[in-house]
Amino acid sequence: MIIYGTALLALCHLLGIFLGDLLGQLMGVKTNVGGVGIAMLLLICARLYMQRRSWLPQMTERGVEYWGAMYIPVVVAMAAQQDVVAALRGGPVAVLAAIGSVAVCGAVISLMNRMETTRMGNPDAAEAESMLVKEHRHA
Repeated sequence: MIIYGTALLALCHLLGIFLGDLLGQLMGVKTNVGGVGIAMLLLICARLYMQRRSWLPQMTERGVEYWGAMYIPVVVAMAAQQDVVAALRGGPVAVLAAIGSVAVCGAVISLMNRMETTRMGNPDAAEAESMLVKEHRHA
């Protein structure tokens, strides 16, 4: 059911907000640090985990996909409302958090691309090998 996708999003959102508040406290900042982004990552991971185990019925998957697609504009809108000047005045913690989050995102995207490439194999090599086999048969 689609409502289960909404329930999964709500669970990920609450856990993300909690972890964002906890991260803020650990950094000495009295605010949520990346809670919405953490929630989005949790939603993606939960969806992939449930798909691999075949625990995600088609209707539930549609609900998760819908809310996942709606969640991205929410994250962008929230990021657009942040006051960059106040963050810079707040000290080096905000700047370090921004640099760190960009570096981590870049590393995760690179890792995901490498995993996808190795999982799918090298299509050019497979095509070249099939052409060699065909040439060998004709010779």
